[in-house]
Amino acid sequence: MPDSTPKSTAGQSGSDSRKSNEGAVPLEAISIVQRGNLKSLEKTLRKQWRMGQNIVLCWSADERGLLVILVPHYFLGNYCAGTEDSEKNESFVRDLISGVRQKTREELFAISERLDVSPTFIKLSTALTDEPQVMDSVEELIKRYGISYVDSRAVLLFDIVDFSLYTPFEQASQLNSLSYSLNSACNKLLGKGITINFTRTTTGDGYYVWNRDLGSAANQDLFTFMLLVVADNAVAQAASKGNTVPVIRTGYHIGGHYELYQAEGVNPSMFSYIVGDVTIELARMLDLAQAHQVLVGDFHCEQAGWGGDAVKSITSVSTTSFVNACNRVLGAVVGIQLSNKSIESLSCHLSEVVEQDGQTRPRRFRIVDKHGLSHYAYNLEVAIDLAGETLSLGLDDAHLPTRVAQPQDPQKSSSRPSEPPASAAELADDLASMLKKHNGKTISED
Repeated sequence: MPDSTPKSTAGQSGSDSRKSNEGAVPLEAISIVQRGNLKSLEKTLRKQWRMGQNIVLCWSADERGLLVILVPHYFLGNYCAGTEDSEKNESFVRDLISGVRQKTREELFAISERLDVSPTFIKLSTALTDEPQVMDSVEELIKRYGISYVDSRAVLLFDIVDFSLYTPFEQASQLNSLSYSLNSACNKLLGKGITINFTRTTTGDGYYVWNRDLGSAANQDLFTFMLLVVADNAVAQAASKGNTVPVIRTGYHIGGHYELYQAEGVNPSMFSYIVGDVTIELARMLDLAQAHQVLVGDFHCEQAGWGGDAVKSITSVSTTSFVNACNRVLGAVVGIQLSNKSIESLSCHLSEVVEQDGQTRPRRFRIVDKHGLSHYAYNLEVAIDLAGETLSLGLDDAHLPTRVAQPQDPQKSSSRPSEPPASAAELADDLASMLKKHNGKTISED
C-alpha cells in the first residue's frame, strides 16, 4: 500500500435544491446560442485559471454574463489558518465549496465581502437561460476550475496484494483484470436496474472507486457493487493461470473528502481526484489487511429509507445497521451470471463475538498506523450460492486477530516468587523492544 492517498454550505440559495448532475450534459439538449455561451465561458475560465494558479469558488448569473469569485489556489489555506476564527472560517469554506455553486446575486456579494475579494465579471454574448441543462453545464465548468468538498460519501479501495513483487507485464495484466471486474459489475447491476455512476482513480497498485451520485441510496448501491466486484475477481482468479488476475484486499468507508481536477498540460483534466478523511482511513485500514479480506470502516451515515418501520425515524445509522440494511436488499442481484453460473443467493455479515454475558456483538478491530494513530474497522464475511456451489469471500474468524492481552493485576501476581533485578543490558534490550513495538503498526480486536 502506498503511504499517501492518490492524486484523485455558506448561505445556500434555492438553487441548491436542484440535483447536481455529475455527468456531462448532452450538447444536443442545449441550443446553439447557449452552446456558444458555454464555449466562451470555458475559454475565459481557462484563461483566468492560469494552469491551476487560481480557482473558482462560486458564481451567479447576470443579465450580461455571470459573476464569479476567483481566488489564488493558496487563498483558502491562508484564510482558514492562523486566526482565532480558523474553525469558523474552515466551516464556512467547506459549506461554500459543497453542493451547487450557483448563488443569488446578494449571496455572492455577501461571500465576496466576507472573503474580502472582489467578484470577477465574465461577459457573454447573450444572457444564460435558466434551463436545467444549461445551469448544470455551468456548474460542471465551475467545478472543473475549482475545488469541491463532499461531507459524506462512500468510497472503495481495492488493493492488489504483493503488487510490487510481480513483473511489469503481470502488474499491467492484474490492473487490467481488476478494471474489467469493475466494469463488468457495473454492467451486470445496470441489467438489474441498479445504476452505479462510478469513477475511479489509481493508487498505483489498485483503485479508489466512488459513486458520482450522492446520498444514502448511492452509498448502498456502491456497497452492492463492491460485493459483486469481489465475487467477480474471486471467480476470475479461480479460473486463471499464472499471475494475470490479482489477489485483492478491499475496504469500504463513508466520510468526507475534497475533490479536484488536476492540470493536464494547460487544461484541467476531465477526471476528478479525491483526497480527505475517507481516503486516508481506507489507506490505513488496508495497510495491515490480509489477502482476500474485506474491511468496512467505523462510521455513521444517513439511512437510505430501506422501508422498515424500525429505521424510518433514524437519521443516522452505525456501520452495523448500515451493513444489515444492505444485506436485506441483496436479493436484487439474484440471477446475475458469474463465470456462466447464476447467483442464487448472496448474503453478508460482520464477524461477531459472543461476550461473557452471552450478548453477541460485531468484532471491531483497532488498527494502529505508523504514526501511532488508531483507526477502527469491521471484518465482512460474504456467502454466495453460485448455481448450488457455495462461494465464501472475505476472512472467517479463524484468520482474524484477537484481543491484545490485558496487563495482569499486580495483586494477583504478588504470590509469585521474586525474581532477581534485571541487568543494565537486559533493561536496554527491554527498552528497545518497547520502542520497536510502539513504532510498529498493529491490528487487534478492540
